[in-house]
Amino acid sequence: MTLILGVMISGRGSNLGAILQEISKSRCPASVALVVSNIPGAPGLKIAEKYGVRHIVLEPSDFETRRAYEKQLARIFRSLKVELLVLAGYMRLVGSALLEEYPNKIINIHPSLLPDFKGLDAQRQALAAGVSEAGCTVHVVTEELDDGPILAQSRVPVLPNDSVKSLSDRILKKEHQLLPEVITKIALGEIQLTKG
Repeated sequence: MTLILGVMISGRGSNLGAILQEISKSRCPASVALVVSNIPGAPGLKIAEKYGVRHIVLEPSDFETRRAYEKQLARIFRSLKVELLVLAGYMRLVGSALLEEYPNKIINIHPSLLPDFKGLDAQRQALAAGVSEAGCTVHVVTEELDDGPILAQSRVPVLPNDSVKSLSDRILKKEHQLLPEVITKIALGEIQLTKG
């Protein structure tokens, strides 16, 4: 059984690339029906193009309200029979309209060991806090920022000479492994998406 995904991005799309690579190697029993970017010219759109995946830009500023924007997103995803939404570097809060359409069916990857260091610049926050360990988290999306049930985490040590970039790069490698792994487990029924 192939899990049908909708992937939402805002930037470089490296996690999208990791998902598509695993799918192309038949290691992830899923397919990406559509990639949506809220930012025109996001580099991740080129990755979708490279893999022959349908992709569109839908800008929130073209809609009167966030709810109208999300209703349109939901209509598009529903028309393609999308079963799971994956936020892969999507830099907007998801609101009630999309959550109502896809309850417990939206997941996100965040570059920290949640619940620590929510929001932007999580790697910088980790370094500033002087923690010995950082990493990434895949979680179910709720209306609260970087909240919701945690599905999986991957850890990396924080090294004495780490910069934001060096730590971010190491975490990103883990993200590229963790997100496709979680999608695979959801597709196989090994992870159940329920309210926490």
